[in-house]
Amino acid sequence: MTVLLGVLLLVGLVQLPAAPAARAESPTSRPVGVAIDTVTPVAPTQNDTITLSGTVTNNSGSTVTDAHVGLRVGPQISGRSDIDDLGYRAGFSPGTDGAEIGKHTQKIDKLAPGISREFSISLPAKDLELGHDGVYQLGVSLSGRSADHPYEGVLGIQRTLLPWQPSGVEGKKTQLTFLWPLISATHLTARTEKDQQQTPIFPNDDLAAELAPGGRLNQLVALGKDLKITWVIDPDLLATVEAMTKSYRVDGPDGKVVPGKGQAVAKQWLSQLQTAVAGHQVVALPFGDPDLASLAHRGKDVSGSLSHLQSATELAATTVDTILGVKPRTDFAWPVDGAVDSSIIDVATSAGAHNVIARSDSIREPRASYTPSAARQIGGGNTAVVADARMSTVFQGDLIRADNSSLAVQRFLAQSLLVNRQAPDDERSIVVAPQRMPTTSQAQAMATAINGLSEGRWTQPLDLGDAAKAKPDASANQQVPGSGSYPEALREQELPTEAFQEIQKTQSTLDSFKVILTSEDRVVTPFGSAIMREMSTSWRGNRNGAADFRDAVQSYLYELTRQVQLIKKSDATLSGRDATLPITVQNGLLQGIDGLRLVLESSQPNRLKVDASQPVKIEGGHRQTLKFETRANANGPVKLTAQLYTDDGQPYGKPMYFTVHVTSITPMVLLVIAGGVLLLILAGLRIYLQRKRSAARGTADGGAPGAEGDGPGDGGPGDDRPAVPGDPAPDTGSESTDPSGTGEKVDR
Repeated sequence: MTVLLGVLLLVGLVQLPAAPAARAESPTSRPVGVAIDTVTPVAPTQNDTITLSGTVTNNSGSTVTDAHVGLRVGPQISGRSDIDDLGYRAGFSPGTDGAEIGKHTQKIDKLAPGISREFSISLPAKDLELGHDGVYQLGVSLSGRSADHPYEGVLGIQRTLLPWQPSGVEGKKTQLTFLWPLISATHLTARTEKDQQQTPIFPNDDLAAELAPGGRLNQLVALGKDLKITWVIDPDLLATVEAMTKSYRVDGPDGKVVPGKGQAVAKQWLSQLQTAVAGHQVVALPFGDPDLASLAHRGKDVSGSLSHLQSATELAATTVDTILGVKPRTDFAWPVDGAVDSSIIDVATSAGAHNVIARSDSIREPRASYTPSAARQIGGGNTAVVADARMSTVFQGDLIRADNSSLAVQRFLAQSLLVNRQAPDDERSIVVAPQRMPTTSQAQAMATAINGLSEGRWTQPLDLGDAAKAKPDASANQQVPGSGSYPEALREQELPTEAFQEIQKTQSTLDSFKVILTSEDRVVTPFGSAIMREMSTSWRGNRNGAADFRDAVQSYLYELTRQVQLIKKSDATLSGRDATLPITVQNGLLQGIDGLRLVLESSQPNRLKVDASQPVKIEGGHRQTLKFETRANANGPVKLTAQLYTDDGQPYGKPMYFTVHVTSITPMVLLVIAGGVLLLILAGLRIYLQRKRSAARGTADGGAPGAEGDGPGDGGPGDDRPAVPGDPAPDTGSESTDPSGTGEKVDR
């Protein structure tokens, strides 16, 4: 047992010196942190003076003394993959970090725990004693001592990259295409004020901050105007900013709509952009920057979805030409992160985009040591423009810190030089497609890197259109990956199928609504644009925001359609056989409506019959009352349904129901009444005859003969009774049975 404990103790003692070395490999264990904030110039020549500046920070718990900062030249970088790990390797290694360059150090005052100090070291480039063209590791180290490190040594180091081309280019330059994206999130819905100008209503005024000096979009334009780049623009951004140049409204915090305050910055930004793009190639994405991958994977099977992509492509050219005064290229499609598969290619090219911007981490190369030209012929007359993945992603991440930004710039330049050195005798075309919406700090780093590739260096600028026409490398991969190769992380961010179903539902509602409008452009234009925005790539990773936006568009459209409606009618009572029923239609829109018919249907036509349908045509802000003739055949309640229909027979809006209570006189009742009248007439005739006979008998019994008319025949044959004054003449004619004349009043 004692021997075993002794062995274990001996093993532990032997391993103890290794523990500090293991801790030194962790970045958090560095006693002093070194940050290289600037390298000037970013790509020096033989005659330049190089300056490296930054800060050193004491991360330990003890004070650092006798400290100084020095420079160290590491080995030449041989391959592009070697750059990937640079900056993440912790600790100091004399074999790879190199010896300190004498005479070019800077003393650092005592560093208490947590304290930072700045440094700046300058030296002639020739003092670095670099060799041939290539990329070299350059380190800044802090040497000193502390309570934990009593002997002088390297307490912290940071490495960067130095692309080195002391003289002119040996061989051919690399043609470099750098895409400069001018894209923003969706800011505008279809909502407008209820005025003739259709004043737009924004959900917020965030876009004004992006356009103002120092804002993201302001910086992209200010930086891009002096760069040799290809502008890639979402026309929706231009249309939105153009709307801000006029009067617009913004939803306030209390639910009220308040005036927008971005007119001045919007006008200034558009003016600056018009100047910046002059003489440059402009590529216009489909309006709203639709998510091609979502459309290919989730939406193409939803009827009508692909038609929106075609409309967005057509609208793109008109928008850019109208606002910027330049004719853009609309034959390029740009899927998210350049990730493609066969279905994405099919959808992207369905609207006329014969060039698809992909990325080399999607269309991979079997020859990892060689970077071919970007253009690849993928069949069907289509071209995949494969952007370089390393150079396209180098500016992602948080570049607000100066040291991160500086390292990104140096990495980009180093990658571009290594690409050139891979095959210096071959002229190749390389495309850089950065993230869609660079931050301000990312854009500044991008501009610094592009400016570092000045004339006479190893690259020359090339427009995207020319890059797409470049001769493809014979050995380059021209196979589009299958759908199973699409990154799962990107697939999870796609719009769901339900989103495209809701989009189509909104489109169907719009189609039904526009046919009744006399000025349909006032509705079709804003809602058509809103539908395109519902498919935007800006909704990636924001499903709730996308759903809220779709709901807002659909709700507002429903609100407009309900402005044309039937006025609720209460139950009615008919007291005659024939009557008129009024139905009122209201148009609350600012424009007139036409192309509607109002149909009134009876649930019991045998009891209450109504007229056929009637056309509806109403000026904006008015009502129209239509009168329907009815005929009652029986008493009792009858349910009626009033429904508006478009001219093509489609129901419009909700039906209106009401009840009519019929109390009219039926034919049986008329027969009974007629019978009663006839009985009354007969009774009156009987009384009349009885009186007449009574009067005649009274004369025969004692009356005197008359003075005139004495002779046979006056009283009729055999009439021996003398005439009595006032008696009616005898009815000797037969009674006529012919009907009375039309309109003739017959007394009975």
